[in-house]
Amino acid sequence: MRATLWPQSLFGRLVAASVIAVFVAQAAALLLIAREREHFVLQSSVREWSRRIAETTLMLQPLDAVERAGAIAALQARGPGYGPRHRPPPAGARAARAALRAFLRLPMLSDFEQTLKQQLRTALGPAYGVDISPTREPAPPAVAVPVPFFEAHELAQHQDAAQRYDITVQFADGGAVTYRVMRMPVGAPLPRNLFVNLIFLVLLLVAVLYLAARNITRPLSELAQAADSVGREMRPRQLAERGARELRDAARAFNTMQDRLHRYLDSRTRVLAAMSHDLKTPLTRLRLQVETLDDPSLQARMARELTEMEGMVREALALFRGLDDGEPAVPVDINALLTQLRTEFADMHAEMTVTGQALQPFAAKSQALKRCLTNLIANAIKFGGRADLAVEDGAELVVRVRDQGPGIPAAELERVFEPFYRVETSRNRDSGGSGLGLTIARDIAQAHGGSLRLANLPAGGLEATLRLPRRR
Repeated sequence: MRATLWPQSLFGRLVAASVIAVFVAQAAALLLIAREREHFVLQSSVREWSRRIAETTLMLQPLDAVERAGAIAALQARGPGYGPRHRPPPAGARAARAALRAFLRLPMLSDFEQTLKQQLRTALGPAYGVDISPTREPAPPAVAVPVPFFEAHELAQHQDAAQRYDITVQFADGGAVTYRVMRMPVGAPLPRNLFVNLIFLVLLLVAVLYLAARNITRPLSELAQAADSVGREMRPRQLAERGARELRDAARAFNTMQDRLHRYLDSRTRVLAAMSHDLKTPLTRLRLQVETLDDPSLQARMARELTEMEGMVREALALFRGLDDGEPAVPVDINALLTQLRTEFADMHAEMTVTGQALQPFAAKSQALKRCLTNLIANAIKFGGRADLAVEDGAELVVRVRDQGPGIPAAELERVFEPFYRVETSRNRDSGGSGLGLTIARDIAQAHGGSLRLANLPAGGLEATLRLPRRR
């Protein structure tokens, strides 16, 4: 059997499919969150840069040329910061700052430079000129504007791949100041608690799906076990009607079917057993009458007929008793059982060989299994002169019984399992037997959840294959 990673049980497939669906859904959600966050971070970064550049520009605007140059040099030396803090902003700057809080909402970005320029012109007004261009190499001095949403170690990790832009703002008096922003190649990293929450959510969903799948598949497993026990036990227990409505309906239907089957078998068994038992009385009377006959040849012939009829009655009674013998299943040492049978047939001067061996005991009704094997071996010796047994063990225990007889016509291979049926070319009244040996053997095999089949060998002879699955 080819190995596969996909579970074979319904429970395993439900859980695996549910877990995969949850992971795919969470991965898709995480991807969408990351993409939306990237757009949000970029929009928010443009808005934050516009606010800081506008505030700084409005603070620098009232200064004279010398003070403005000193303030710009100080800002360039400080690196990325939060704007000049050496003096409180003038009243005009405070008014402009209040106006910044109401500036236009940023639309979805399609052009980074154009959008940033539009935001700055809206924040600063028409009196200021704004020009944006990629930073030249070597980079000229500029006031660095910090990158929002990124930690220092994250900036250091991605700054080599970042895009830098110089933003030149011209004052009404002709002066200018250059700002530098750094656009990161990736969106801001997702918060760690988001991953923790997603993992917790996945585990919670998996646990809920596990319980739901178990609630669905457990009644199905019990139904399969109960159906299998019908062939192994005559009185299997009733199924508990629980679970979803469809599962309760299935359990109820199975219990009803089981009750009907038991009533039918009980009625048939009682009728046939009573008939077979009642036949003993007239047979006994006939035997007494035969013994009073004066003709020895007629007496011997009728005695043989009565003996055969009594044998058929005994076999029939044994067959009907075997339907509900109540024998418990116990571990049976198959190798020891076959050794015992070989000794018993050797005492009757019958040849029997065994090849192969069972790897471990088999849970079976010991007396019933012995009778099954005895019938098969006896048939092989009677019609083929000897019995050769081959034992194979694995997922199922297989016992092959071969003989060297004439075999059975292909059309008769199944009919010989019918009660009292005989093949005219090989099984007739002169050869003895009641015609129930194979019927009993197959019933015993099926009572153990197994099977019994016959096949003609290519080189001649008949092979009876007994398969008994091991319970798992």
